[in-house]
Amino acid sequence: MSAPLALLTCAALASAAAKPNAGLRTWGRFGKLPYPGDKAFLYDTFPRDFVWAVGTAAYQVEGAYDKDGKGLSIWDTFTRGGNRMATGDVGSDSYHNVHADLRAIRQLGVSHYRFSLSWSRIFPNGTRGSYNELGTNYYRTLIRRLKEIRVQPVVTLYHWDLPDRLQQTLGGWSSPQLVGIFEDYADFCFQTFGDDVKYWITIDNPFVVARHGYGTGVVAPGTKSDPDLPFRVGHNLLKAHAAAWHLYDQRYRPRQQGKLSMALASHWIKPSRTRLESLRECQCSLDHVLGWFARPLFTDGDYPPCMKARLGSRLPTFTREEREQVRGTADFFALSHGAALSFQLINDSLKFGQQEDLDLRMLLYWVNAEYDKPPIFVVQSGWYVLGSTKTEDPKHMYYLKRFIAEALKSIVIDGVNVIGYTAWSLIDGFEWHREYGIRRGLYYVDFNTPDMKREPKTSATFYRNVIQRSGFPELPENRPAQGVFPCDFAWGVSANSIQVETMPSQFADPSVYLWNISNNGALTRLAGFSAPPLRRTAHCADYASVQQQVDEIQRVGVNHFHFSLNWSAVVPTGDVAHPNTTLLGYYRCFTHQLLRANVTPVVTLWHHTRQRSSLPPPLDTANKWETPEAFADYARLCYRELGAYVKMWITLNEPNDEMVSYQEGHQMLRAHALAWHAYDREFRHAQGGQVSLALHMDWVEPAFSFSREDVEPAKRVLDFRVGWFAEPIFGSGDYPLGMRSWLRQLNSLDLPVFNEKDKQLVKGTFDFFAISHFSTSWYTYTAMLEVQHMIDTTWIMSPRPVVPWGLRKALNWVKEHYCDVPVYVMANGVQEDPARFKDSLRVYYLYNYINEALKAYTLDGVNLKGYFAYALSDQRDPGFGLYGQVHEEVIVKASLSNYRNIIQHSGFPIQGAAPRQCPSFPQPCPGCRVLVKRPVVGFLTLVGSGVVISLCLIIYYTTKRHKDCY
Repeated sequence: MSAPLALLTCAALASAAAKPNAGLRTWGRFGKLPYPGDKAFLYDTFPRDFVWAVGTAAYQVEGAYDKDGKGLSIWDTFTRGGNRMATGDVGSDSYHNVHADLRAIRQLGVSHYRFSLSWSRIFPNGTRGSYNELGTNYYRTLIRRLKEIRVQPVVTLYHWDLPDRLQQTLGGWSSPQLVGIFEDYADFCFQTFGDDVKYWITIDNPFVVARHGYGTGVVAPGTKSDPDLPFRVGHNLLKAHAAAWHLYDQRYRPRQQGKLSMALASHWIKPSRTRLESLRECQCSLDHVLGWFARPLFTDGDYPPCMKARLGSRLPTFTREEREQVRGTADFFALSHGAALSFQLINDSLKFGQQEDLDLRMLLYWVNAEYDKPPIFVVQSGWYVLGSTKTEDPKHMYYLKRFIAEALKSIVIDGVNVIGYTAWSLIDGFEWHREYGIRRGLYYVDFNTPDMKREPKTSATFYRNVIQRSGFPELPENRPAQGVFPCDFAWGVSANSIQVETMPSQFADPSVYLWNISNNGALTRLAGFSAPPLRRTAHCADYASVQQQVDEIQRVGVNHFHFSLNWSAVVPTGDVAHPNTTLLGYYRCFTHQLLRANVTPVVTLWHHTRQRSSLPPPLDTANKWETPEAFADYARLCYRELGAYVKMWITLNEPNDEMVSYQEGHQMLRAHALAWHAYDREFRHAQGGQVSLALHMDWVEPAFSFSREDVEPAKRVLDFRVGWFAEPIFGSGDYPLGMRSWLRQLNSLDLPVFNEKDKQLVKGTFDFFAISHFSTSWYTYTAMLEVQHMIDTTWIMSPRPVVPWGLRKALNWVKEHYCDVPVYVMANGVQEDPARFKDSLRVYYLYNYINEALKAYTLDGVNLKGYFAYALSDQRDPGFGLYGQVHEEVIVKASLSNYRNIIQHSGFPIQGAAPRQCPSFPQPCPGCRVLVKRPVVGFLTLVGSGVVISLCLIIYYTTKRHKDCY
């Protein structure tokens, strides 16, 4: 079978096999994929023959609008009319800078370069009779030099810049005469350049040409007189493309062996409601943009039924012969996606009440399903940055990463035949209706230099690295670790607070009840009778919530529980001479019961909250923490009252908040130091506990790890966020040098100075290093040496980024700065919809973050002593809990079982390895099981008149109190 016949047969078979609206299943299919596993970044590589390309368009970059015989295009005329401020007369001056563009192309390492021919440079008035040899030679030279550096050209015949003469004399694409004129232009190009070109694009983005060139007037030629004209223009564009395809197929393909298509652009759309009607509206939205041209080419030679139904006679009709002429005239699906269309040129009228989205992967799947699995070449993809941006373009880089990653998933997971990807664009240029207000190039162009100097942006470096590695190959650090934590590892769960009862809830009812034992067994309150008041002090068993909470903690399988005391409730007046003894008694009962359950209590004295001060009202003045001695007195009270049961203390939990002033933080450091010294001198010998503080430590990653200009600001952010409190305590006794020198550059005197006495007071006041870690963020260098917060769009969000490797980096930062200090991850968790009891995101989060902690321990040598999941329950910490709650019912979430399983296996043991045997540890308080005060229920039975009535009485008795227990 000859090659042309084979291609025709394949196209015909594809058209016959395609099922209309098959793409409708896309939304349902992706809605059923496992979350968040399917959203996780995929480490894998592209096929060996994958096409890596970069592209430009003639009018945007060539310049030389009137040089060497070039005629005017509609853009040359359009930019000189109305209120437009700039033109593409010079653009990036690629006409005079072929060598600079080729150097950039070679540096990227692409296999293909997509560019467009300027029709009016070859035929100044649009027809063959005006042939311009010099303009043609420019493209001959470009193609020859591309071949010399082993880069294949992908040539676009028409990228929006129609010769102006054709617009003025014929009305441009509104005239059917352009079909034949375009065919002749294409014939010349195939004949002249075709021996060296294997990929042809006939027309770029006919949707924009038709709708916005001849409808809204946003782009050239700016026509907006007839609302039906765009549909007639689209009709002519399809016919022109089909004529060019058949010409190539019949006359040139047998010898040149190239492929042709029409570049079709699309947004993506998601349903506003989970109804079939919404899905159909989404389908119709895509039909009005992409399907307008794709269905005639790839399905049946006619427009989508949705368009025909809604537009009626406004939409032109194809004759039977025309349908056959158009159908199957594409050798691959050339797809454009990104900033040129999505979020810029789609208005609400084409969304049909649904929500536009930027999801290349779902769009690829929809094209694959709707048009029966065509090979898809992404011929334009990328994003943009503001025109003032120079070589640091993290936003563009992360969108590139996202789109390339989605294309990879489309291939590997979804089975879509994506054959190539084109980053847009090679260099900055004239951005159509946005003029020079945005930049889309991988290379920065300095428009103020005579030679239009090009410099690689960080997006160019990123793209080059992706091409060199053929995607995102899995590195050793990306693979899950196998191994276990030590036997004495602290497995814990944290809660900001616990449920507190101020009045006993058990055995507090003085009523006398009748028990109708011989009938229905009901208890009936005996009116007029009551038991005598109990003359005794409250006992731990009187509080039902104590045992309930301890039971919940036990079911998690942890051996540690971290919670915070309420300073303002324990010492309401601020005077430790008048504490809330009832509350202290409750905390004593709670920590006691934890120990009985073999759970070690970890207690925070003060927990920072943004919503409220949590300081005792008398101390909550404008100058907070002005008397750190008051905190030390409060700490002594807690050590004295609870120290028999509490062996791990956190003085301050997450004091390093950006809302805390430097002056306030200075006093908090002194308060912590005074509390630590109080324990060390007065309580440690008898109680044998440990004291430190817990710092909030989300990781900060430089947006460009290969840029010193980004690495330094990221380090500075960590100095300001973590080193602010860590360095005085764990390091030098003073604030980080980088922090102080940076503030000095800003002429800021806000950072207090430690005198020698305070340095000695603060330095070394720790027994371990505790961090709270939840997420990671990127930071990049910007003007004036400032830092800018960035988000990698490939990260899972909830609502903060889920970045497991950030924990490993944070732990290594502690090790690098403070050597072998014992480290505890005191809180680590993710927020998820409390209604999701099958909390798959939290399952994923805990598994992967704990695995990164294991890498830090086993591979990096971090002295990691414990890990605490945050949080115990949604009731106290909404959205973070391992337990959920519906009304009064407590729900065990899936994450709890998964966390317990990790604890039971001490991590992630090697499959098939013998279970590790850990020694059993004695109970910390064996005598606590001796009965101290226990209720006994007694029954007195009375018989009378044939009815047996039992009188229920509650009796207490006391045995000798064990000397070690409360």
